[in-house]
Amino acid sequence: MTAESLTRPAPRTAEDILARAKALVPVLRERAGEFERLRRLPADVVELMRGAGVFRMAFPREFGGPELTSIEQTEVVEALSYGDTSAGWCTHIGACTGLYASFIAGPTAREMFAGLDLVTAGMLFPVGRAERVPGGYRLTGRWTFGSGVTHSDWVISGAFIYRDGKPDPSPDGRDPHDSRLFMVPRADVEVVDNWHTTGLAGSGSCDYTITDVFVPEERTLAFDTVHGRPSPLTSAESFMRTIPGVPLGVARAALDHVREIVRTRVDRATGVPWADNWRMQTTLAECEADFTASRHGVYGTMREQWELLSAGLPVPVELQAALPLARLHAFRTARSIVTRLYDLMQTGSIHRSGPLDRWLRDTTTMCQHLLAQDRILQSAGAHLLGGTPEFRLCLGITS
Repeated sequence: MTAESLTRPAPRTAEDILARAKALVPVLRERAGEFERLRRLPADVVELMRGAGVFRMAFPREFGGPELTSIEQTEVVEALSYGDTSAGWCTHIGACTGLYASFIAGPTAREMFAGLDLVTAGMLFPVGRAERVPGGYRLTGRWTFGSGVTHSDWVISGAFIYRDGKPDPSPDGRDPHDSRLFMVPRADVEVVDNWHTTGLAGSGSCDYTITDVFVPEERTLAFDTVHGRPSPLTSAESFMRTIPGVPLGVARAALDHVREIVRTRVDRATGVPWADNWRMQTTLAECEADFTASRHGVYGTMREQWELLSAGLPVPVELQAALPLARLHAFRTARSIVTRLYDLMQTGSIHRSGPLDRWLRDTTTMCQHLLAQDRILQSAGAHLLGGTPEFRLCLGITS
């Protein structure tokens, strides 16, 4: 990324944003060790990412945003993850800002997001407490896994609602304890410096606390109420669609890294090039086959779903299950690919100065995410069989 590139006009198309993201890869690769040491993305790198337009991807056109499709956004996340896993992960999180804007009334959203390159982080699950007061709520709580909270502009947090100290039911009476999402400025948030992990160290996914902060009613939201023009991006489950770009980007990086090594090495004992070694050939071929199948599974199901949503057509049960399954498979396949390549390179893999060690730890850590767990298998299987899914939202079910 050159000084000249930072003075270019803000990107407005998917092609421009993707090109700028790819241009950042050498910087991210070079500084990946620094991200791990800091346990966050440095401010100057975040600014480079803002300049590339990766955080504005989901802003709708009526805001002046590029409104990239889910497929286009995932390609950008994949490109950045090819450079560094934590950068890709934080892009997936931070680029949701434009989505949140669609669920906030227009005047308030335009006031909050005067610029399109703002970053929102936070935890959506309702673990906080929001007491109703005139004009809004008093929000208190502690949330975990606030990926990107260390460089965010806004923090979104889920909380249960109380009225006069008692659980407040939903307006329709269907839920005995209502919950909402609350947007607060980063200045009102206290970050807990506890992100010491196996991998994804640079994501700064710390716990954070909010203590008795007033949140106006208009800065709260629920995903069942879209303000403005509905689109496939505002449909259920849209907040998880880009995340498979992270494992796909890492797996592709590991494959390219090892293939380049194998092409240039010769066995010291026999003088046989590694490229002619049967084990090298078959392992790389198997990993390539798994990667290709997994990547096509992600983008193929995403494209099918997008086409149906764009046409206003219902998404069939089989496709509702296919996308979370493809996503889970991408996580697990990336870990499998990196592990096999790590073993293939043997002692050449074990040094922390090399990327394979980092990719092994990153893929191990990302596979602990809910979206890579057996709970997703159960939910998809139950949905296909007409049973009861444990995690309905992963299937795009909100009621």
